[in-house]
Amino acid sequence: MSTSEILSVKEMYAADAAAIALGTAGIVLMENAGLAIAQEIRKRWQPCHVSVLCGPGNNGGDGFVVARLLKAAGWPVRLALLGVSEKLHGDAAVAAAQWDGSVEALDAGVLKDAELVVDALFGAGLARALGGRARDAVEEINRRRIPCVAVDVPSGVHGDSGQVMGAAPQAALTVTFCRRKAAHLLLPGRVLAGEIIVADIGIPDQAVGELGVTLRENSPAAWLPAYPWPKLSGHKYDRGHALVVGGNAVSSGAARLAARGALRIGAGLVTLAAPQSALDVYAAQLTAVMVAPLEQLAQHLRDERKNAVLIGPGCGIGDDTRNRVSAILAAKRACVLDADALTSYEIEPNQLFEQISSDVILTPHEGEFRRLFGSGGGNSDKVRRAREAAAESGAVLIYKGGDTVIAAPDGRAAINTNAPADLATAGAGDVLAGFALGLLAQGMKAFEAACAAVWLHGAVARHFGPGLIAEDLTEGLPGELARLKSMAAQRGETL
Repeated sequence: MSTSEILSVKEMYAADAAAIALGTAGIVLMENAGLAIAQEIRKRWQPCHVSVLCGPGNNGGDGFVVARLLKAAGWPVRLALLGVSEKLHGDAAVAAAQWDGSVEALDAGVLKDAELVVDALFGAGLARALGGRARDAVEEINRRRIPCVAVDVPSGVHGDSGQVMGAAPQAALTVTFCRRKAAHLLLPGRVLAGEIIVADIGIPDQAVGELGVTLRENSPAAWLPAYPWPKLSGHKYDRGHALVVGGNAVSSGAARLAARGALRIGAGLVTLAAPQSALDVYAAQLTAVMVAPLEQLAQHLRDERKNAVLIGPGCGIGDDTRNRVSAILAAKRACVLDADALTSYEIEPNQLFEQISSDVILTPHEGEFRRLFGSGGGNSDKVRRAREAAAESGAVLIYKGGDTVIAAPDGRAAINTNAPADLATAGAGDVLAGFALGLLAQGMKAFEAACAAVWLHGAVARHFGPGLIAEDLTEGLPGELARLKSMAAQRGETL
C-alpha cells in the first residue's frame, strides 16, 4: 500500500465504491475498520471506561463495531448515538444491530466517567459546522482533556482543508483508512489528529490507482529518481551556473544566504550580482561565490551558461526589482522569484503572470500569497488555493508555512510534513530559495526541484533541532545529502 497518496473526500468515497464493486461488501469494510481501531486502542491503553460517540452515518457504524469488540474484550463501554437507531440505514444499521448493549442519547453527560473516548461522530465528509449536542460533547472532551481516539478525522475537521468547522476534539490517536486525507497533513487538522494510523481495511490498490490521484505527501520517493547527483565524468560547468540578484549593503545577508544555499546543494558555480556600491560588502563575506556588478545584469543574462536565476531576497520593492524580473523572464531562464520580487507585483500581479513562460518557482508565505492572489476565502483550503494560484500564474508554487504546499500548473500538488517549528527563524526562507535555485541550475524541473528543496530544508532542520539559525541549514545539508544518497543507492537509483 502506497503511503504518499493523499485522497480527497470525493476520492475516498470513490475508492470505497470501487472496492465494493470489485466484490468487497460494505459491511466487511466497516468490520475491518472497527477491528483496526479496536486493535490500535488495545495496543496503547489498558482496559478502562470507554465512551463511544456514534454519529448517524458510516462513521457511527464504525463506532458500533469498535464498541462491540472492546466490550467483548472485557472493557466497560458506554455507547451514545446522535439520533436514534431506527433511522440508521445501510451498513451502519447492520453494525448497530450487532451491538448488544444499551444505546444512550448523545449528550455531554455520557462522558462523566470516561477515561477514553472514541469519536465516531463524523468522518472526513462533514461539510457544515459542528453544533448542538455533538459540539457540546466535543467541547466537553477538550475541557476535561479526556484521551480521544478519532475515527477517520476528529469530528469537526474538514477532510479536504484541515480547517475546524465550529469545534473539534484534540485527539491522541486518529485511525483512518486506505490512505490519508489532506486534513491529516494540513494545519490545524494535523495537530488535532495526534498520532495517525492508516489502516488497510481491504480496499485494493487497484481501486485507488484508477482515481488518478494528483496530491501526495512530499517524500523523496517522488523526486529521488530525478535528483542531479554529480557524475564522476562531469565537471563544475555541467552542474549549472546560478545567478543571484542581490540588494544594497544593508540587506546583503539575504542574498548571501541564498547564494551559499545554491552552491551547497550542488550548483557548479554561483555568481551574486549586487549594486556596485555594495560589492565590497558582499565580497568581504563570500569566497566560493563570485561577485559581479548588478549594473551588468543584461550582460549576465546574455551568457547562456548562467542558466538559473534567483531574485527577491533583500532586493527591495519597486520599479527596479520589477524591471529586473521582467528582464530575467524575457531571457527564458529557469528562475526563483522570492520575497521582494513577489511583493513588487502586489498592485498588478497579472503583469507578473503574463511574463511567465519558463520553469519558474514562486515562494510566497501567507502574506505574500494574499498580496498576489487575494484571500481566496481565507484559509479555507490551502491545497485548492495553491493549485488555483499555480494555474493562474503559470508557475510552480512553494506556498510556505508549517504545512508547506507545493503546486504545479498542471494540478500536481504535494504537502510537506517534515519541517519543524525551528524553521521559523530569520533567513530560513532565503536558504530555501537558494536550494531551489541550485537544483534548477542542475537541470531539475521546477516541480521536482521545489519538492526536493522543501524536503531537504525540513530534513536538515529536523536533524539539527532546537537552536537552529539560517546558517545551520547550509552547513547541515551535506549530512542530509549523504543520507539521501544512501537512500537512493538502496532503491537502486542511478547515481
